[in-house]
Amino acid sequence: MEIFEEDIIHCLQALHKGELILYPTDTIWGIGCDATNAEAVKKIFALKKRDEKKSLIVLLADERDLLKYVTAPDLRIFDFLKTTKKPTTVIYDGAIGLADNLIHEDGTVAIRLVKEPFCKHLIKRFRKPIVSTSANISGETSPQFFKQVSEHIKNGVDYTVGYRRDDTTPHEPSSIVRWNKDGSATIIRP
Repeated sequence: MEIFEEDIIHCLQALHKGELILYPTDTIWGIGCDATNAEAVKKIFALKKRDEKKSLIVLLADERDLLKYVTAPDLRIFDFLKTTKKPTTVIYDGAIGLADNLIHEDGTVAIRLVKEPFCKHLIKRFRKPIVSTSANISGETSPQFFKQVSEHIKNGVDYTVGYRRDDTTPHEPSSIVRWNKDGSATIIRP
């Protein structure tokens, strides 16, 4: 069995048990869990030593999945995303169906639609959204590739993906935009 498929199987087992995974995303290496499991989300906050009032990003595989987790999304967002060059996380109003500790107190949620094959395949097979947050202690530098992930993080997850561990292509965190009611985007992180 190739490493890609083996990693998918192990990730699915961990996610179904409410465990944490360390995996390559469409941007940087991330810590992930089932985005509908509040206890799993709590483990990420603890591992990262992150304030639970700070938001985490949710990854989805398809545009249509957005309809399950956001009330009345403005469909113009899809046209906007087609114009972006790098992976872009969008902050949406009206989050639903996700773990309560993933939804900001104002009812918003940060979601990114992924194109990267591993993430997309994993999410489609899991049939639920997955949390993605940088694989670092809160406030420290985000790891661009696996070798930069600290031992604290590596030891704190339940499964570490083998796929792309040797990849040293520089990666950056996603852009973050807030989608406004008038159909415009406010750039939060370019």
